[in-house]
Amino acid sequence: MKAFRRFTVRVPLPTELTELTTVAHNLRWVWHAPTQDLFAAIDPELWDATGDPLRLLADVEPERFTELAGDATFRDRLAGIRDDLDRYLTEPRWFGDTSADTGAAELAAHGIAYFSMEFGISEVLPIYSGGLGILAGDHLKAASDLGLPLIGVGLFYGSGYFHQSLSHDGWQVERYPVNDPTSLPLAPLVDGDDPVMITIAMPGGRVLSARVWVATVGRIPLLLLDSDVPVNDEELRSITDRLYGGDQDHRIKQEILLGVGGMRAVREYVRITGRPEPTVFHMNEGHAGFLGVERIREMTSRPGIDALDFDTAEAVVRASNVFTTHTPVPAGIDRFPRDMVRYYLDADGDGNSRLLPGLSVATVLDLGDEGDPGIFNMAHMGFRLGQRSNGVSELHGAVSREMFADLWPGFDADEVPIGAVTNGVHGPTWVARTWLDLAGADEAAQPDAFSAMPATEIWRVRSTLRAGLVDEVRRRAHDSGRDRGFTDAELGWTADIFDPGALTIGFARRAATYKRLTLMLRDPDRMRRILTDPERPVQLVIAGKAHPADDGGKSLIQQVVRFTEDPELRDRIVFLPDYDISMARDIYAGCDVWLNNPVRPMEACGTSGMKSALNGGLNLSILDGWWDEMADGENGWAIPSAEGIPDDHRRDDLEAEALYSLLEETVIPLFYARSGGDVPERWVEMVRHTLARLGPRVQASRMVRDYTTALYVPAADQFASISADGFAPARDLADYRHVLERSWPAVQIAGIDEAGSNNALGSHPPAGESSGSDSPQRVSLTLTAHVALGELTPDRVCVQALLGRVTADGEITDPVVAEMAPTDETDPSGRTLFRATVVPARSGRHGYTARVLPRHPQLSDDAELGLVRYPVGTAEDAGPGRSSGS
Repeated sequence: MKAFRRFTVRVPLPTELTELTTVAHNLRWVWHAPTQDLFAAIDPELWDATGDPLRLLADVEPERFTELAGDATFRDRLAGIRDDLDRYLTEPRWFGDTSADTGAAELAAHGIAYFSMEFGISEVLPIYSGGLGILAGDHLKAASDLGLPLIGVGLFYGSGYFHQSLSHDGWQVERYPVNDPTSLPLAPLVDGDDPVMITIAMPGGRVLSARVWVATVGRIPLLLLDSDVPVNDEELRSITDRLYGGDQDHRIKQEILLGVGGMRAVREYVRITGRPEPTVFHMNEGHAGFLGVERIREMTSRPGIDALDFDTAEAVVRASNVFTTHTPVPAGIDRFPRDMVRYYLDADGDGNSRLLPGLSVATVLDLGDEGDPGIFNMAHMGFRLGQRSNGVSELHGAVSREMFADLWPGFDADEVPIGAVTNGVHGPTWVARTWLDLAGADEAAQPDAFSAMPATEIWRVRSTLRAGLVDEVRRRAHDSGRDRGFTDAELGWTADIFDPGALTIGFARRAATYKRLTLMLRDPDRMRRILTDPERPVQLVIAGKAHPADDGGKSLIQQVVRFTEDPELRDRIVFLPDYDISMARDIYAGCDVWLNNPVRPMEACGTSGMKSALNGGLNLSILDGWWDEMADGENGWAIPSAEGIPDDHRRDDLEAEALYSLLEETVIPLFYARSGGDVPERWVEMVRHTLARLGPRVQASRMVRDYTTALYVPAADQFASISADGFAPARDLADYRHVLERSWPAVQIAGIDEAGSNNALGSHPPAGESSGSDSPQRVSLTLTAHVALGELTPDRVCVQALLGRVTADGEITDPVVAEMAPTDETDPSGRTLFRATVVPARSGRHGYTARVLPRHPQLSDDAELGLVRYPVGTAEDAGPGRSSGS
């Protein structure tokens, strides 16, 4: 019979072993091998089966703990682990050691709050689905290792993401487990003896309540909100039932809870613990966008004279918000019907929100405005409320600048103020233990260790890891077959599948259409020949989940599964269901080649290949995401892209052909080109290069350092600056924006005068002198712009001259940009004259123009407000409040 409800009973540990509970509740054990070894010593079989310290402590017989309590050696190991954890939590680390050098005093004094819809810390805390969650988990781990003062904020899901199995005919089946928080490494946030409850107003006078669980990730507290509490009605209790489950109405309630509720949870946490209030807030994707308006509400709701008006509060919030977009396609953005957002904002009789008291519903709705007037765009709100924003690879940053260019009209895409911080992965989590034992845990020392390692040793480790994956494939293939209804008699073949010495390729990721799970099967006969070559065999491990509502993705999985069931192929290709962190570690460690063939440029970053690289795997990938910037010809192979071909079928054909050719002509021959000692020397040198050179670049520690120096420190400094003197700079910026609203339509460049050298004006140089193409430094052009400023003063604008080569239709390419200085002169119409001398960088046919942008010391970029004026009569001069050519 089924239990109605489950709960966990824990027999008290002997006094000598009580520290086991403390160590088990700090998730640092996830990436700390000695701690894992300590728990493994308690019960090796149970540890192998669960890998979960709390589960182990609950299931081990009391007699075993009595025995260990009397074991002096074990007690000493436990004391050593506990002391090591204390040192890890308290000793200065990178951030503390370098904060003075990086100017991070403001950040160190307050800290960062990092909001994400999912966190992939460990398989024992199943509140993640895929790449976004794993990235967020690795971000917290690296922040902990580096000593950043960071707080994570997310949701606790009662059923998490689904467990995947396959039906008899290969169709994906979802099963939703029950996550019992009392059996997980979580503790309730309490105020004295009372659990903390976060409340949020819902339409119809209802109140959403959520308790807060705290997971400890090394030095980082992770706050998780849970709506499954008795005071909520059934609908509200179900808000945190599943990750990415339900419809848009379900999703928007989750995002309100994450953003609004998450902010309130942070305030409660710092009040109770005494930790400083964070001043930098990082929105990891648009899901967390509502945190920005909740912060504004806080500032406008302060008592008495401390309250700020909306525009001043928005300036403060923008200054210290960071927004990261992970989405390279519009379809991947959270976009809600505007009426749905309006419903949850819940206007009172004055048009103010009951969800966010004191804020105008219309004003909040404008923050998510996009081209479709019926849609509220969460990414647009993230950009509008985040002064600093980034994509997650260099290529994705460029794609994002194109994708969101409409938010900065009048600017070329490369001028859009969206930067890039390329993702990374947490080495101590993903690097196989064998490598760590040989190269050490010090990331800085590992490259030298790999460079000095004998080729035979590198090959021995790679062969050992491959053999370990083969064992895991056999076990999981058998378990999957039993789950599908096959008998042991029908599954005898799984005991011998895969060859520990064969070239092993991995492909594991979400079964989204653009990732092209079945591209490898474009020519099934050719793939069959590659897999079954008797002299140079290849084996392929495939894994991945489709979203429960994505029948197209499920169909792709079924197509792969049916291909793998061919008796002639099934010992060379396998689909393993229920891809999670546990499975991923084995696949990343054991595969020789990591395959990735997305439709460029739709892979924002894609970190699975990074995890393989940390284990010496060579990437075989389309130049997309991180691989576009880090492929160097020695760490793998780039699959030629047919980007730009409008026919998707034709493109797939061409790229599949390129994949097959690379495998047949380059990858496979190289793997099997053996020396007398049976070591593929050239292959091993590529592995060495990958470990020593690529490894440091894909580490999450590098990523978090980049976030710290490029985004967190500037945001913390900007918050301190804009908040100084009772928020006087913020008020000044708000006043300045009001002046811009009134005066910007009157700003214009009425004309540009030019004067310059003969070369600049197109004449030939004097006889005997070199041409402008040989001596570009001799060419100069002085430009004078006639600028009407309306109410603005010259110090509150930036006027720029732009000079560069022009295309046949007059477009300036790669312009030289020079700031034009205001003069004391005016033209007969009273316009201010701005002047600059510019020098072409190259020869050829050139053109020039000028433009006016807003300027204020609290703006991080002159393009930030999306306002620009070009000379009257040019097509670009069509900003807000003015039509083209007026």
